[in-house]
Formats: sequence, structure tokens, C-alpha cells
Amino acid sequence: MRVALFLTCVNDTLYPDTGRAVVKLLTRLGVEVDFPAGQSCCGQAHYNTGYRHGAEPLARHFSDVFGGYEAIVTPSASCGAMVRELYPRMGERARAEGRGEALARTLAPVAPKTYELTEFLVDVLGVTDVGAHYPHRVTYHPTCHGLRSLGLGDRPRRLLRAVEGLELAELPGAEECCGFGGTFALKNADVSAAMGVDKVRNAESTGAEVLCAADNSCLMHLGGTMSRLRSGVRPVHIAEILASTKEDPAA
Repeated sequence: MRVALFLTCVNDTLYPDTGRAVVKLLTRLGVEVDFPAGQSCCGQAHYNTGYRHGAEPLARHFSDVFGGYEAIVTPSASCGAMVRELYPRMGERARAEGRGEALARTLAPVAPKTYELTEFLVDVLGVTDVGAHYPHRVTYHPTCHGLRSLGLGDRPRRLLRAVEGLELAELPGAEECCGFGGTFALKNADVSAAMGVDKVRNAESTGAEVLCAADNSCLMHLGGTMSRLRSGVRPVHIAEILASTKEDPAA
């Protein structure tokens, strides 16, 4: 099977090791992974900030770059939700505004074949044991887009429970937002920071060494909070845990 890796802006700029982990993991599972060099922003930041027409050229470009692939895999529930949930909405809005069917037709092919990584592993490849080894106590934070938009459910936990050596601790208040929310963290900094502290304190209460999630944007926010609090917990993307083996450990 040949898939395209949609790495996203945050990962490409700040967390390239997550992209490397996805390639390592999928290759180990027999998947051929391409990285289309023409990829850019999916337009989520524009759309969520109110510049919805400004997001349309980015959505068209996404469809041009990724449309020919059998599946599109991303290590970001947030950006995955943008393509799956909001691209169809953008097409419908263009139609309702009398701007024709072109945008809807352009975006239609990519939405149903875009998968967040854990969805792809469990639903498409049909695996939960990916052959990983990670001898740490870990707690999992289900990010808002993964929980509410994509409905990831227990897929990430099923994958984590199958990792050799990993002890999974349930996170109190797991379904509460971490406080990042993209530009919410900028516009409501005090509230955002307080929510981040609550999430980190809950993670600390589990005795976990690692807080993992399916979105590095949320882990960036929580990692900054951990640093300021001098927390003993560290943020790690789930892809890096699943890619780790005894022979080549991630951490």
C-alpha cells in the first residue's frame, strides 16, 4: 500500500522527529510512504481565525498535492479534522454563496481518505500491536479534535496497551481541553495557561514519566507548562512511542 504523509506545519517546523517516527513505523508495517514536497499549510489557522475565503487556496493546493494517493496519513488529529470535517463545509459554503461547484468538486476526493495516524493503523491496517517497545509509565491526553471531531475513541489507548514494557496510567480529567486551542492561547492567555497547569498537575498525579497525545500543538503548549513548573513529566507524541523498538528506542 502506498500512502502520503501529511506532516503539517507545526511538525515540519518544530517536531520533524515525529515525521521520521511515522515513516519508520509505517515502513516497518509494510507501507510505502511518500512525502510530497509540495505540501504546505492545510489552512486551519486561517479558517479558525475567521479568514475562511483565505483558506480556500490552501485547501485547493492540498487537494492538488495529495489527491492522487490511495490514503493520506497525518500525525495530527487537529489538521486531520480540518481536512475531513471542514473541507466539505468549505465546499458547501462556496456553493451556498453562489460561487459554484468547483471548490466542492476539488475538495471532495481528499476528505474521505485522510486519516489520523492511529485511525489508519487500527481501521485501515487492522493492527493494534505494532511491535513497539517503550519501558515507561505513560498517560494519554485525548486532544479535542481527536476526541470530538474525529472520534478516535479508544484507538490510541489500544495501541499503547499493546506496547511491550509500557505501563498505561489513566489521566484524570482526560476529556478536558489542555487550553491550547490555536489562537485561543493567544487571545485568552491567562485562561489557557491555567488550563495547561490543570492538565499537567493531573498528569503528575498519575506518576507517569510521559504524557503522550496525537497532536504536537497540544504537547507544545503542555511542554511549555511542564518546563515552567519544572515538572518531572515530559511530552512525547504517540508516533514516537509506537515507532520505538528494543533495537532502536525512541527514548
